[in-house]
Amino acid sequence: MRRRGRARPPVAIIVLGCLAIAFFALPLAGLLQRAPWSDLPSVLTDSVVLDALRLSLVCSLAATAVAIVLGLPLAWVLARVEFAGRRLVRALVLLPLVLPPVVGGVALFLAFGRRGLFGQYLEQWFDFRFFGTPYAVVLAEAFVAMPFVVITLEAALRSIDDRYE
Repeated sequence: MRRRGRARPPVAIIVLGCLAIAFFALPLAGLLQRAPWSDLPSVLTDSVVLDALRLSLVCSLAATAVAIVLGLPLAWVLARVEFAGRRLVRALVLLPLVLPPVVGGVALFLAFGRRGLFGQYLEQWFDFRFFGTPYAVVLAEAFVAMPFVVITLEAALRSIDDRYE
């Protein structure tokens, strides 16, 4: 007797799904297997490692804040406002997802570096430099994370009745 509800997937789909899980799990298993577990306490308490962990945490939290503060209004506009060029704006939002990381880094450098399109004016007018600072790390992390924020929030906002806003 067949149950109501979901149909059972074909065997090929299950096999491909298992291969996809292995694709993600094997690199992690390789890292776990090679990790120096016996030296872990001394490695984690090293001042250089603690500084790196602190800097990573601060930069990732700052990048998350930037992505939310800038991404939420953009997602709202994309979800609720009809305007010419909306598809172009959405394409720009998605661009960091399809760019190779090196190309994204070069693009950020050419825009915000010391001689970059915008960076040169930041240095001239405000004596502010991104390159080689934690601000550059936050900028790069926000550049990579913001498309996920915008697209997820846009989909959520589209699914909510606008009377509730």
